[in-house]
Amino acid sequence: MSASVIALSGAHAASLRLDTAAHNVANVDTPDFRRQQTLQRTLEPAGVATSVTQSDTTGSALERDLIDQQAASYEYMAALGVIRTETQMMGRLLDEEA
Repeated sequence: MSASVIALSGAHAASLRLDTAAHNVANVDTPDFRRQQTLQRTLEPAGVATSVTQSDTTGSALERDLIDQQAASYEYMAALGVIRTETQMMGRLLDEEA
């Protein structure tokens, strides 16, 4: 499996985490609101699977959601950096072969 495929999986997971945290922040004042949570699990041989669940209890966790947003944005940028690096390496490799 290529690094880009694995990184794309990670970028998708980070994007879903960001969307979930944004949803929670947007609904912080909604009565009886139950937060959403993003669950991640490792796929074999590589990559990550994500799913969204709803909390069993009502109430917000604004501090956690803000931290999740920041962490997800860093994870997304890191995944894009891997894709960019692999693309550059492949381009150089093809230049050498030509």
